[in-house]
Amino acid sequence: MRAAAARQGRGRAVVADPDPHGARRRLPLGHASVTAARKTWGRRLLTSLRLTSLRLRLVLVFALIALIAAVSASGIAYWLNREAVLTRTQDAALGDFKEAMQDRVASLPRQPTKDELDRAARNMAHGSQGYSVVLIGENPDGRTVVGTSELDAFTRDDVPASLRKAVEKPAAEKGEKSGGSEGSGEESYRLFWQRKVEDGTPYLVGGTRVMGGGPTGYMLKSLEPEAKDLNSLAWSLGIATALALVGAALLAQAAATTVLKPVHRLGVAARRLGEGKLDTRLRVSGTDELAELSRTFNSTAASLEKKVADMSAREESSRRFVADMSHELRTPLTAITAVTEVLEEEEDSLDPMIAPAVRLVVSETRRLNDLVENLMEVTRFDAGTARLVLDDVDIADQITACIDARAWLDAVELDAERGIMARLDPRRLDVILANLIGNALKHGGSPVRVSVREEGTDLVISVRDQGPGIPEEVLPHVFDRFYKASASRPRSEGSGLGLSIALENAHIHGGEITAANSPGGGAVFTLRLPSGEGDGDGGPGGSADDGDTEQQAKKADR
Repeated sequence: MRAAAARQGRGRAVVADPDPHGARRRLPLGHASVTAARKTWGRRLLTSLRLTSLRLRLVLVFALIALIAAVSASGIAYWLNREAVLTRTQDAALGDFKEAMQDRVASLPRQPTKDELDRAARNMAHGSQGYSVVLIGENPDGRTVVGTSELDAFTRDDVPASLRKAVEKPAAEKGEKSGGSEGSGEESYRLFWQRKVEDGTPYLVGGTRVMGGGPTGYMLKSLEPEAKDLNSLAWSLGIATALALVGAALLAQAAATTVLKPVHRLGVAARRLGEGKLDTRLRVSGTDELAELSRTFNSTAASLEKKVADMSAREESSRRFVADMSHELRTPLTAITAVTEVLEEEEDSLDPMIAPAVRLVVSETRRLNDLVENLMEVTRFDAGTARLVLDDVDIADQITACIDARAWLDAVELDAERGIMARLDPRRLDVILANLIGNALKHGGSPVRVSVREEGTDLVISVRDQGPGIPEEVLPHVFDRFYKASASRPRSEGSGLGLSIALENAHIHGGEITAANSPGGGAVFTLRLPSGEGDGDGGPGGSADDGDTEQQAKKADR
Protein backbone atom coordinates (compact mmCIF):
# COMPACT_ATOMS: atom_id res chain seq x y z
CA MET A 1 0.00 0.00 0.00
CA ARG A 2 1.24 3.48 -0.82
CA ALA A 3 -0.03 6.66 0.83
CA ALA A 4 -0.34 9.82 -1.16
CA ALA A 5 -1.35 13.28 -0.07
CA ALA A 6 -4.79 14.55 -1.01
CA ARG A 7 -5.14 16.89 -3.90
CA GLN A 8 -5.04 20.36 -2.40
CA GLY A 9 -7.74 21.70 -4.66
CA ARG A 10 -10.24 19.14 -3.42
CA GLY A 11 -9.31 19.28 0.29
CA ARG A 12 -8.65 15.56 0.78
CA ALA A 13 -5.76 13.26 1.49
CA VAL A 14 -5.19 10.16 -0.64
CA VAL A 15 -3.99 6.68 0.22
CA ALA A 16 -3.15 4.76 -2.98
CA ASP A 17 -2.09 1.16 -3.52
CA PRO A 18 -0.33 -0.26 -6.62
CA ASP A 19 -2.20 0.17 -9.92
CA PRO A 20 -4.49 -2.83 -10.41
CA HIS A 21 -4.31 -2.48 -14.19
CA GLY A 22 -0.54 -2.34 -14.32
CA ALA A 23 0.09 -5.24 -11.96
CA ARG A 24 2.57 -7.86 -13.15
CA ARG A 25 1.35 -11.34 -13.77
CA ARG A 26 3.45 -14.31 -12.79
CA LEU A 27 3.58 -17.32 -15.12
CA PRO A 28 2.66 -20.70 -13.69
CA LEU A 29 5.61 -22.88 -12.84
CA GLY A 30 4.54 -25.45 -15.43
CA HIS A 31 5.31 -22.97 -18.21
CA ALA A 32 8.97 -22.47 -17.22
CA SER A 33 10.38 -25.28 -19.36
CA VAL A 34 8.28 -24.27 -22.38
CA THR A 35 9.44 -20.66 -22.07
CA ALA A 36 13.09 -21.74 -21.81
CA ALA A 37 12.71 -23.99 -24.87
CA ARG A 38 11.17 -21.13 -26.86
CA LYS A 39 14.02 -18.79 -25.91
CA THR A 40 16.59 -21.42 -26.95
CA TRP A 41 14.83 -21.96 -30.27
CA GLY A 42 14.69 -18.23 -30.88
CA ARG A 43 18.40 -17.85 -30.23
CA ARG A 44 19.19 -20.72 -32.62
CA LEU A 45 17.00 -19.18 -35.31
CA LEU A 46 18.74 -15.81 -35.03
CA THR A 47 22.12 -17.52 -35.06
CA SER A 48 21.23 -19.46 -38.21
CA LEU A 49 20.02 -16.30 -39.98
CA ARG A 50 23.08 -14.31 -38.83
CA LEU A 51 21.56 -11.25 -40.48
CA THR A 52 23.74 -11.75 -43.56
CA SER A 53 21.07 -10.45 -45.96
CA LEU A 54 20.93 -6.69 -46.44
CA ARG A 55 17.25 -7.02 -47.33
CA LEU A 56 16.56 -8.83 -44.05
CA ARG A 57 18.45 -6.19 -42.10
CA LEU A 58 16.52 -3.37 -43.76
CA VAL A 59 13.18 -5.06 -43.06
CA LEU A 60 14.16 -5.72 -39.46
CA VAL A 61 15.29 -2.13 -38.92
CA PHE A 62 12.09 -0.75 -40.44
CA ALA A 63 9.99 -3.18 -38.40
CA LEU A 64 11.90 -2.39 -35.21
CA ILE A 65 11.47 1.37 -35.68
CA ALA A 66 7.78 0.92 -36.46
CA LEU A 67 7.36 -1.38 -33.47
CA ILE A 68 9.03 1.08 -31.10
CA ALA A 69 6.98 3.98 -32.46
CA ALA A 70 3.71 2.03 -32.36
CA VAL A 71 4.34 0.62 -28.88
CA SER A 72 5.33 4.05 -27.58
CA ALA A 73 2.25 5.72 -29.10
CA SER A 74 -0.02 2.92 -27.89
CA GLY A 75 1.50 3.00 -24.43
CA ILE A 76 1.09 6.75 -24.12
CA ALA A 77 -2.47 6.58 -25.45
CA TYR A 78 -3.34 3.75 -23.06
CA TRP A 79 -1.81 5.54 -20.08
CA LEU A 80 -3.60 8.81 -20.85
CA ASN A 81 -6.94 7.10 -21.39
CA ARG A 82 -6.48 4.93 -18.32
CA GLU A 83 -5.75 7.93 -16.13
CA ALA A 84 -8.67 9.82 -17.60
CA VAL A 85 -11.13 6.92 -17.13
CA LEU A 86 -10.01 6.03 -13.63
CA THR A 87 -9.77 9.64 -12.48
CA ARG A 88 -13.23 10.45 -13.83
CA THR A 89 -14.81 7.39 -12.21
CA GLN A 90 -12.92 7.87 -8.98
CA ASP A 91 -13.73 11.58 -8.67
CA ALA A 92 -17.39 10.95 -9.42
CA ALA A 93 -17.68 8.16 -6.83
CA LEU A 94 -15.72 9.99 -4.12
CA GLY A 95 -17.57 13.23 -4.77
CA ASP A 96 -20.93 11.47 -4.46
CA PHE A 97 -19.76 9.69 -1.31
CA LYS A 98 -18.65 13.00 0.21
CA GLU A 99 -21.97 14.66 -0.54
CA ALA A 100 -23.85 11.67 0.89
CA MET A 101 -21.79 11.87 4.06
CA GLN A 102 -22.60 15.56 4.33
CA ASP A 103 -26.31 15.16 3.63
CA ARG A 104 -27.15 11.96 5.46
CA VAL A 105 -24.48 11.13 8.04
CA ALA A 106 -24.01 14.64 9.36
CA SER A 107 -27.72 14.72 10.26
CA LEU A 108 -27.43 11.60 12.41
CA PRO A 109 -27.06 11.86 16.17
CA ARG A 110 -23.51 11.76 17.51
CA GLN A 111 -24.33 8.38 19.04
CA PRO A 112 -26.57 6.71 16.45
CA THR A 113 -28.13 3.28 16.73
CA LYS A 114 -27.43 0.39 14.37
CA ASP A 115 -30.78 0.83 12.63
CA GLU A 116 -30.05 4.45 11.97
CA LEU A 117 -26.66 3.57 10.52
CA ASP A 118 -28.13 0.76 8.35
CA ARG A 119 -30.81 3.08 7.02
CA ALA A 120 -28.30 5.83 6.25
CA ALA A 121 -25.93 3.34 4.55
CA ARG A 122 -28.73 1.99 2.33
CA ASN A 123 -29.80 5.46 1.36
CA MET A 124 -26.22 6.38 0.43
CA ALA A 125 -25.76 3.21 -1.62
CA HIS A 126 -28.89 3.84 -3.69
CA GLY A 127 -27.18 6.72 -5.47
CA SER A 128 -26.17 6.82 -9.14
CA GLN A 129 -22.59 5.62 -8.51
CA GLY A 130 -23.57 2.15 -7.28
CA TYR A 131 -21.15 1.63 -4.40
CA SER A 132 -21.50 -0.24 -1.10
CA VAL A 133 -21.30 1.60 2.21
CA VAL A 134 -20.21 0.76 5.74
CA LEU A 135 -20.89 3.26 8.57
CA ILE A 136 -19.24 2.91 11.97
CA GLY A 137 -20.26 4.81 15.11
CA GLU A 138 -20.86 4.54 18.87
CA ASN A 139 -24.35 3.98 20.30
CA PRO A 140 -25.62 5.61 23.52
CA ASP A 141 -24.24 2.63 25.46
CA GLY A 142 -20.67 3.42 24.23
CA ARG A 143 -20.44 0.32 22.10
CA THR A 144 -19.28 0.33 18.46
CA VAL A 145 -22.09 -0.26 16.00
CA VAL A 146 -21.74 -0.95 12.28
CA GLY A 147 -24.29 -0.23 9.61
CA THR A 148 -24.00 -1.69 6.11
CA SER A 149 -25.87 -1.13 2.87
CA GLU A 150 -25.77 -4.84 2.01
CA LEU A 151 -25.25 -7.67 4.46
CA ASP A 152 -22.04 -9.64 3.85
CA ALA A 153 -21.37 -7.66 0.63
CA PHE A 154 -19.05 -5.10 2.19
CA THR A 155 -18.01 -5.21 5.83
CA ARG A 156 -15.56 -3.41 8.02
CA ASP A 157 -13.08 -6.27 7.62
CA ASP A 158 -12.95 -5.61 3.86
CA VAL A 159 -11.44 -2.17 4.48
CA PRO A 160 -7.62 -2.26 4.21
CA ALA A 161 -5.91 -1.69 7.53
CA SER A 162 -3.78 1.14 6.12
CA LEU A 163 -6.89 3.01 5.02
CA ARG A 164 -8.59 2.56 8.41
CA LYS A 165 -5.44 3.80 10.13
CA ALA A 166 -5.32 6.92 7.93
CA VAL A 167 -9.02 7.70 8.46
CA GLU A 168 -8.95 7.16 12.22
CA LYS A 169 -5.75 9.17 12.78
CA PRO A 170 -6.48 12.47 14.59
CA ALA A 171 -6.35 15.55 12.40
CA ALA A 172 -3.82 17.28 14.66
CA GLU A 173 -1.21 14.60 13.79
CA LYS A 174 -1.65 15.45 10.12
CA GLY A 175 -1.05 19.13 10.75
CA GLU A 176 -4.52 19.94 9.36
CA LYS A 177 -7.09 22.39 10.68
CA SER A 178 -10.37 21.07 12.03
CA GLY A 179 -13.72 22.73 11.62
CA GLY A 180 -15.91 23.62 8.70
CA SER A 181 -15.18 25.56 5.59
CA GLU A 182 -14.43 29.16 6.03
CA GLY A 183 -17.63 31.16 6.56
CA SER A 184 -19.83 28.07 6.95
CA GLY A 185 -21.07 25.90 9.77
CA GLU A 186 -20.48 22.56 7.96
CA GLU A 187 -18.29 19.88 9.39
CA SER A 188 -14.95 19.29 7.69
CA TYR A 189 -14.20 15.93 6.11
CA ARG A 190 -10.86 14.26 5.50
CA LEU A 191 -11.41 11.88 2.61
CA PHE A 192 -9.01 9.01 1.86
CA TRP A 193 -9.10 6.46 -0.93
CA GLN A 194 -7.25 3.44 -2.11
CA ARG A 195 -7.41 0.96 -5.01
CA LYS A 196 -7.16 -2.75 -4.47
CA VAL A 197 -7.64 -5.99 -6.43
CA GLU A 198 -9.56 -8.98 -5.17
CA ASP A 199 -10.05 -12.16 -7.23
CA GLY A 200 -8.86 -10.30 -10.30
CA THR A 201 -11.42 -7.50 -9.92
CA PRO A 202 -10.22 -3.93 -9.18
CA TYR A 203 -12.04 -1.91 -6.51
CA LEU A 204 -11.98 1.66 -5.21
CA VAL A 205 -12.20 1.95 -1.42
CA GLY A 206 -12.83 5.36 0.18
CA GLY A 207 -13.21 6.45 3.77
CA THR A 208 -13.88 9.55 5.80
CA ARG A 209 -14.86 10.57 9.32
CA VAL A 210 -17.03 13.40 10.44
CA MET A 211 -14.86 15.72 12.45
CA GLY A 212 -15.99 16.30 16.00
CA GLY A 213 -16.85 12.73 16.89
CA GLY A 214 -19.32 11.80 14.16
CA PRO A 215 -19.62 8.38 12.47
CA THR A 216 -16.94 7.02 10.14
CA GLY A 217 -17.97 5.95 6.65
CA TYR A 218 -16.37 3.66 4.07
CA MET A 219 -17.41 3.00 0.48
CA LEU A 220 -16.52 0.20 -1.95
CA LYS A 221 -16.98 0.63 -5.70
CA SER A 222 -16.16 -1.98 -8.32
CA LEU A 223 -13.95 -0.75 -11.17
CA GLU A 224 -14.63 -3.83 -13.31
CA PRO A 225 -16.52 -1.94 -16.07
CA GLU A 226 -13.67 0.51 -16.37
CA ALA A 227 -11.17 -2.38 -16.38
CA LYS A 228 -13.08 -4.05 -19.22
CA ASP A 229 -13.12 -0.80 -21.16
CA LEU A 230 -9.37 -0.44 -20.64
CA ASN A 231 -8.78 -4.06 -21.69
CA SER A 232 -10.79 -3.43 -24.86
CA LEU A 233 -8.69 -0.34 -25.47
CA ALA A 234 -5.50 -2.34 -24.91
CA TRP A 235 -6.65 -4.97 -27.43
CA SER A 236 -7.49 -2.27 -29.95
CA LEU A 237 -4.12 -0.63 -29.51
CA GLY A 238 -2.41 -4.02 -29.77
CA ILE A 239 -4.20 -4.78 -33.04
CA ALA A 240 -3.30 -1.32 -34.33
CA THR A 241 0.34 -1.93 -33.36
CA ALA A 242 0.35 -5.29 -35.16
CA LEU A 243 -1.16 -3.72 -38.29
CA ALA A 244 1.42 -0.94 -38.13
CA LEU A 245 4.17 -3.55 -37.83
CA VAL A 246 2.85 -5.47 -40.85
CA GLY A 247 2.55 -2.24 -42.80
CA ALA A 248 6.09 -1.25 -41.86
CA ALA A 249 7.39 -4.66 -42.94
CA LEU A 250 5.63 -4.34 -46.32
CA LEU A 251 6.92 -0.80 -46.70
CA ALA A 252 10.42 -1.97 -45.77
CA GLN A 253 10.18 -4.78 -48.32
CA ALA A 254 9.17 -2.33 -51.02
CA ALA A 255 11.91 0.11 -50.01
CA ALA A 256 14.48 -2.68 -49.83
CA THR A 257 13.49 -3.88 -53.30
CA THR A 258 13.81 -0.36 -54.67
CA VAL A 259 17.21 0.14 -53.06
CA LEU A 260 18.64 -3.33 -53.51
CA LYS A 261 17.69 -3.92 -57.13
CA PRO A 262 20.41 -1.51 -58.38
CA VAL A 263 22.79 -2.98 -55.81
CA HIS A 264 22.00 -6.48 -57.10
CA ARG A 265 22.63 -5.37 -60.68
CA LEU A 266 25.90 -3.81 -59.54
CA GLY A 267 26.90 -7.09 -57.87
CA VAL A 268 26.11 -9.09 -61.02
CA ALA A 269 28.06 -6.62 -63.14
CA ALA A 270 31.03 -6.78 -60.74
CA ARG A 271 31.02 -10.60 -60.93
CA ARG A 272 30.94 -10.47 -64.74
CA LEU A 273 33.78 -7.98 -64.66
CA GLY A 274 35.74 -10.30 -62.36
CA GLU A 275 35.15 -13.15 -64.82
CA GLY A 276 36.93 -11.16 -67.49
CA LYS A 277 33.91 -9.70 -69.31
CA LEU A 278 35.32 -6.21 -69.38
CA ASP A 279 32.63 -4.88 -71.70
CA THR A 280 30.04 -5.12 -68.89
CA ARG A 281 28.17 -1.87 -68.28
CA LEU A 282 25.22 -0.78 -66.14
CA ARG A 283 22.13 1.05 -67.36
CA VAL A 284 22.03 4.44 -65.65
CA SER A 285 18.75 6.13 -64.85
CA GLY A 286 18.05 8.96 -62.43
CA THR A 287 20.27 11.36 -60.55
CA ASP A 288 20.40 9.82 -57.08
CA GLU A 289 23.38 8.27 -55.29
CA LEU A 290 22.79 4.83 -56.84
CA ALA A 291 22.80 6.35 -60.31
CA GLU A 292 26.06 8.11 -59.50
CA LEU A 293 27.46 4.77 -58.28
CA SER A 294 26.45 3.15 -61.60
CA ARG A 295 28.17 5.93 -63.54
CA THR A 296 31.32 5.48 -61.47
CA PHE A 297 31.22 1.73 -62.11
CA ASN A 298 30.84 2.25 -65.87
CA SER A 299 33.71 4.73 -65.88
CA THR A 300 35.91 2.36 -63.88
CA ALA A 301 35.02 -0.59 -66.12
CA ALA A 302 35.80 1.41 -69.27
CA SER A 303 39.15 2.53 -67.87
CA LEU A 304 39.96 -1.03 -66.78
CA GLU A 305 38.98 -2.42 -70.18
CA LYS A 306 41.24 0.09 -71.93
CA LYS A 307 44.20 -0.62 -69.64
CA VAL A 308 43.78 -4.38 -69.93
CA ALA A 309 43.50 -4.10 -73.68
CA ASP A 310 46.69 -2.03 -73.78
CA MET A 311 48.51 -4.48 -71.52
CA SER A 312 47.27 -7.45 -73.53
CA ALA A 313 48.43 -5.79 -76.73
CA ARG A 314 51.86 -5.10 -75.28
CA GLU A 315 52.08 -8.62 -73.87
CA GLU A 316 51.04 -10.13 -77.18
CA SER A 317 53.56 -7.95 -78.96
CA SER A 318 56.31 -9.05 -76.56
CA ARG A 319 55.33 -12.70 -76.90
CA ARG A 320 55.28 -12.44 -80.68
CA PHE A 321 58.66 -10.70 -80.62
CA VAL A 322 60.20 -13.48 -78.50
CA ALA A 323 58.68 -16.17 -80.70
CA ASP A 324 59.77 -14.46 -83.93
CA MET A 325 63.24 -13.82 -82.55
CA SER A 326 63.60 -17.43 -81.42
CA HIS A 327 62.52 -18.75 -84.81
CA GLU A 328 64.76 -16.31 -86.64
CA LEU A 329 67.72 -17.34 -84.49
CA ARG A 330 67.25 -21.05 -85.16
CA THR A 331 68.52 -20.89 -88.77
CA PRO A 332 71.82 -19.13 -88.06
CA LEU A 333 72.23 -21.14 -84.86
CA THR A 334 71.91 -24.35 -86.84
CA ALA A 335 74.74 -23.27 -89.11
CA ILE A 336 76.84 -22.03 -86.20
CA THR A 337 76.25 -25.27 -84.30
CA ALA A 338 77.42 -27.31 -87.28
CA VAL A 339 80.59 -25.21 -87.51
CA THR A 340 81.27 -25.47 -83.78
CA GLU A 341 80.88 -29.26 -83.95
CA VAL A 342 83.51 -29.38 -86.69
CA LEU A 343 85.80 -27.12 -84.67
CA GLU A 344 85.27 -29.30 -81.57
CA GLU A 345 86.28 -32.41 -83.57
CA GLU A 346 89.45 -30.66 -84.76
CA GLU A 347 90.28 -29.22 -81.35
CA ASP A 348 93.30 -31.47 -80.82
CA SER A 349 94.93 -30.29 -84.03
CA LEU A 350 94.39 -26.61 -83.41
CA ASP A 351 97.04 -24.15 -82.36
CA PRO A 352 97.26 -24.07 -78.53
CA MET A 353 96.73 -20.32 -78.66
CA ILE A 354 93.45 -20.76 -80.59
CA ALA A 355 92.06 -23.85 -78.75
CA PRO A 356 90.71 -21.93 -75.65
CA ALA A 357 88.81 -19.53 -77.91
CA VAL A 358 87.35 -22.46 -79.84
CA ARG A 359 86.21 -24.17 -76.65
CA LEU A 360 84.58 -20.90 -75.50
CA VAL A 361 82.79 -20.52 -78.83
CA VAL A 362 81.52 -24.11 -78.64
CA SER A 363 80.31 -23.68 -75.03
CA GLU A 364 78.55 -20.37 -75.66
CA THR A 365 76.97 -21.66 -78.86
CA ARG A 366 75.47 -24.59 -77.01
CA ARG A 367 74.25 -22.27 -74.25
CA LEU A 368 72.67 -19.93 -76.80
CA ASN A 369 71.03 -22.87 -78.52
CA ASP A 370 69.56 -24.07 -75.19
CA LEU A 371 68.33 -20.56 -74.41
CA VAL A 372 66.54 -20.30 -77.76
CA GLU A 373 64.92 -23.71 -77.26
CA ASN A 374 63.77 -22.71 -73.78
CA LEU A 375 62.37 -19.40 -75.02
CA MET A 376 60.39 -21.18 -77.68
CA GLU A 377 58.97 -23.61 -75.12
CA VAL A 378 58.03 -20.73 -72.79
CA THR A 379 56.34 -19.00 -75.72
CA ARG A 380 54.20 -22.10 -76.34
CA PHE A 381 53.11 -22.17 -72.70
CA ASP A 382 52.25 -18.47 -72.74
CA ALA A 383 50.29 -18.84 -75.96
CA GLY A 384 48.46 -21.92 -74.66
CA THR A 385 49.56 -24.08 -77.58
CA ALA A 386 51.50 -26.66 -75.52
CA ARG A 387 49.81 -30.08 -75.69
CA LEU A 388 50.23 -33.44 -73.98
CA VAL A 389 50.96 -36.73 -75.73
CA LEU A 390 49.80 -39.18 -73.07
CA ASP A 391 51.03 -42.73 -72.65
CA ASP A 392 51.17 -45.36 -69.91
CA VAL A 393 54.60 -44.96 -68.31
CA ASP A 394 56.53 -47.11 -65.83
CA ILE A 395 57.93 -44.40 -63.57
CA ALA A 396 61.01 -46.34 -62.44
CA ASP A 397 61.99 -47.12 -66.05
CA GLN A 398 61.36 -43.50 -67.08
CA ILE A 399 63.62 -42.11 -64.34
CA THR A 400 66.32 -44.68 -65.10
CA ALA A 401 66.25 -43.77 -68.78
CA CYS A 402 66.53 -40.07 -67.95
CA ILE A 403 69.52 -40.63 -65.68
CA ASP A 404 71.22 -43.04 -68.07
CA ALA A 405 70.84 -40.73 -71.08
CA ARG A 406 72.72 -38.02 -69.23
CA ALA A 407 75.37 -40.28 -67.64
CA TRP A 408 74.19 -39.55 -64.09
CA LEU A 409 74.00 -43.15 -62.92
CA ASP A 410 76.96 -42.81 -60.55
CA ALA A 411 75.69 -39.54 -59.03
CA VAL A 412 72.02 -40.43 -58.46
CA GLU A 413 70.44 -42.86 -56.00
CA LEU A 414 67.03 -44.12 -57.13
CA ASP A 415 64.46 -45.40 -54.65
CA ALA A 416 61.56 -46.57 -56.81
CA GLU A 417 59.72 -49.85 -57.21
CA ARG A 418 59.06 -51.13 -60.68
CA GLY A 419 55.46 -51.47 -61.71
CA ILE A 420 54.30 -48.02 -60.60
CA MET A 421 52.38 -46.91 -63.68
CA ALA A 422 50.99 -43.51 -64.58
CA ARG A 423 49.42 -42.03 -67.66
CA LEU A 424 51.69 -39.10 -68.54
CA ASP A 425 53.53 -37.40 -71.37
CA PRO A 426 56.92 -39.23 -71.31
CA ARG A 427 58.82 -36.41 -73.03
CA ARG A 428 57.54 -33.72 -70.68
CA LEU A 429 58.17 -35.95 -67.64
CA ASP A 430 61.74 -36.37 -68.90
CA VAL A 431 62.09 -32.58 -69.13
CA ILE A 432 60.86 -32.19 -65.55
CA LEU A 433 63.17 -34.88 -64.15
CA ALA A 434 66.19 -33.63 -66.12
CA ASN A 435 65.73 -30.10 -64.79
CA LEU A 436 65.20 -31.17 -61.17
CA ILE A 437 68.03 -33.74 -61.06
CA GLY A 438 70.43 -31.60 -63.09
CA ASN A 439 69.70 -28.62 -60.89
CA ALA A 440 70.36 -30.71 -57.75
CA LEU A 441 73.68 -32.01 -59.12
CA LYS A 442 74.83 -28.56 -60.18
CA HIS A 443 73.95 -26.67 -56.97
CA GLY A 444 73.69 -29.35 -54.29
CA GLY A 445 76.26 -31.92 -55.25
CA SER A 446 76.04 -35.68 -55.36
CA PRO A 447 74.71 -38.05 -54.44
CA VAL A 448 71.21 -36.92 -55.38
CA ARG A 449 68.46 -39.13 -54.01
CA VAL A 450 65.31 -39.63 -56.10
CA SER A 451 62.38 -41.41 -54.43
CA VAL A 452 58.98 -42.39 -55.80
CA ARG A 453 55.81 -43.16 -53.84
CA GLU A 454 52.07 -43.21 -54.33
CA GLU A 455 49.67 -41.18 -52.18
CA GLY A 456 46.11 -42.08 -53.04
CA THR A 457 45.59 -41.18 -56.67
CA ASP A 458 48.73 -39.02 -56.80
CA LEU A 459 52.24 -39.88 -57.85
CA VAL A 460 54.92 -38.18 -55.73
CA ILE A 461 58.56 -37.91 -56.87
CA SER A 462 61.08 -36.28 -54.52
CA VAL A 463 64.55 -35.06 -55.54
CA ARG A 464 66.89 -34.33 -52.64
CA ASP A 465 70.48 -33.08 -52.87
CA GLN A 466 73.32 -32.91 -50.32
CA GLY A 467 74.05 -29.22 -50.61
CA PRO A 468 73.60 -26.35 -48.13
CA GLY A 469 69.98 -25.86 -49.07
CA ILE A 470 68.16 -22.84 -50.48
CA PRO A 471 68.13 -19.52 -48.57
CA GLU A 472 64.70 -18.72 -47.14
CA GLU A 473 64.48 -15.45 -49.05
CA VAL A 474 65.14 -17.30 -52.31
CA LEU A 475 62.58 -20.12 -51.87
CA PRO A 476 59.56 -18.10 -53.08
CA HIS A 477 61.41 -17.19 -56.31
CA VAL A 478 63.09 -20.44 -57.40
CA PHE A 479 60.48 -21.01 -60.13
CA ASP A 480 60.55 -17.42 -61.43
CA ARG A 481 61.86 -16.91 -64.93
CA PHE A 482 65.45 -15.64 -65.19
CA TYR A 483 65.72 -15.42 -61.40
CA LYS A 484 69.30 -15.48 -60.07
CA ALA A 485 69.90 -16.33 -56.42
CA SER A 486 72.99 -14.09 -56.32
CA ALA A 487 72.81 -10.62 -57.82
CA SER A 488 76.60 -10.43 -57.81
CA ARG A 489 76.77 -13.43 -60.19
CA PRO A 490 74.13 -12.66 -62.82
CA ARG A 491 75.75 -14.92 -65.40
CA SER A 492 75.74 -18.71 -65.07
CA GLU A 493 75.71 -21.76 -67.31
CA GLY A 494 71.93 -22.07 -67.06
CA SER A 495 69.34 -19.95 -68.84
CA GLY A 496 67.29 -19.27 -65.72
CA LEU A 497 64.28 -20.94 -67.33
CA GLY A 498 64.76 -24.61 -66.43
CA LEU A 499 62.72 -24.75 -63.21
CA SER A 500 60.08 -22.47 -64.69
CA ILE A 501 59.62 -24.83 -67.64
CA ALA A 502 59.54 -27.83 -65.30
CA LEU A 503 56.75 -26.19 -63.29
CA GLU A 504 54.75 -25.39 -66.44
CA ASN A 505 55.08 -29.02 -67.57
CA ALA A 506 53.81 -30.14 -64.16
CA HIS A 507 50.86 -27.75 -64.39
CA ILE A 508 49.86 -28.98 -67.84
CA HIS A 509 49.61 -32.47 -66.29
CA GLY A 510 47.43 -31.08 -63.52
CA GLY A 511 50.28 -31.39 -61.00
CA GLU A 512 52.56 -29.19 -58.92
CA ILE A 513 56.22 -28.81 -57.89
CA THR A 514 57.25 -27.46 -54.50
CA ALA A 515 60.69 -26.54 -53.15
CA ALA A 516 61.77 -26.77 -49.51
CA ASN A 517 64.79 -27.41 -47.30
CA SER A 518 65.20 -30.82 -45.71
CA PRO A 519 65.62 -30.92 -41.91
CA GLY A 520 68.69 -33.12 -42.46
CA GLY A 521 70.25 -30.65 -44.88
CA GLY A 522 69.95 -30.06 -48.59
CA ALA A 523 67.11 -28.93 -50.79
CA VAL A 524 64.09 -31.08 -51.66
CA PHE A 525 62.01 -30.63 -54.79
CA THR A 526 58.72 -32.54 -54.73
CA LEU A 527 56.82 -33.32 -57.94
CA ARG A 528 53.17 -34.33 -57.46
CA LEU A 529 51.24 -35.60 -60.48
CA PRO A 530 47.89 -37.35 -60.94
CA SER A 531 48.57 -40.99 -61.77
CA GLY A 532 45.29 -41.48 -63.72
CA GLU A 533 44.13 -39.93 -66.95
CA GLY A 534 45.84 -36.60 -67.58
CA ASP A 535 43.86 -33.39 -67.23
CA GLY A 536 45.72 -31.57 -69.94
CA ASP A 537 44.38 -30.31 -73.22
CA GLY A 538 46.42 -32.76 -75.20
CA GLY A 539 44.99 -35.28 -77.54
CA PRO A 540 46.55 -38.24 -79.27
CA GLY A 541 49.05 -36.05 -81.02
CA GLY A 542 51.19 -33.15 -79.78
CA SER A 543 52.05 -29.78 -81.20
CA ALA A 544 54.27 -29.69 -84.24
CA ASP A 545 56.87 -27.84 -82.22
CA ASP A 546 56.95 -30.27 -79.30
CA GLY A 547 59.81 -32.24 -80.74
CA ASP A 548 62.08 -29.20 -80.68
CA THR A 549 62.68 -29.23 -76.93
CA GLU A 550 64.68 -32.41 -76.38
CA GLN A 551 67.79 -30.43 -75.54
CA GLN A 552 66.15 -28.06 -73.00
CA ALA A 553 66.63 -30.41 -70.02
CA LYS A 554 70.39 -30.60 -70.37
CA LYS A 555 70.83 -27.28 -68.63
CA ALA A 556 68.91 -26.44 -65.44
CA ASP A 557 69.25 -23.43 -63.19
CA ARG A 558 67.69 -22.28 -59.96
